[in-house]
Amino acid sequence: MNFILRPFNINDLESLVKYANNPNVAANLTNKFPHPYSREHGLNFIQNTMKNMPTNVMAIVINDEVVGGIGIHPQDDIQRKNAELGYWLAEQHWGKGIISAAIPLMVEYGFKNFDVDRIFARPFGTNIASQKVLEKSGFKLEARFEKTLLKNGVLLDELVYAIRKK
Repeated sequence: MNFILRPFNINDLESLVKYANNPNVAANLTNKFPHPYSREHGLNFIQNTMKNMPTNVMAIVINDEVVGGIGIHPQDDIQRKNAELGYWLAEQHWGKGIISAAIPLMVEYGFKNFDVDRIFARPFGTNIASQKVLEKSGFKLEARFEKTLLKNGVLLDELVYAIRKK
């Protein structure tokens, strides 16, 4: 499926809220990605992403609609040579290879635009699809922390996958 990655803009608000407001999407993300996902959440998110230069969060766009997002989040202090990768996709586009194609593009962008040597991602232990897509993209499992994350009243395993700059 064809998609483009580009910075978010204010015209993305309607499609962002339309696709982000899904409990099945939110179930695999931190609580910073709320459900329900309101227009106010979307507006705050877009305004915050537009402030970052270079941009670190890209919209995943299909047919002129934002159907997901993917970002590189540089760390600070003693972790400043690291960045966290995060992503989400509208449920109706799951399993179509979009995230598998977007991750390598974002990793390349992250290493080119930020002073980092390692990009990591932290999928939940229950999110097998995300684990597989990270492995397919060259990420290696570095750690598993058992029952360290509390999501919707359930303790979940946290996995840490990473890829290093070549």
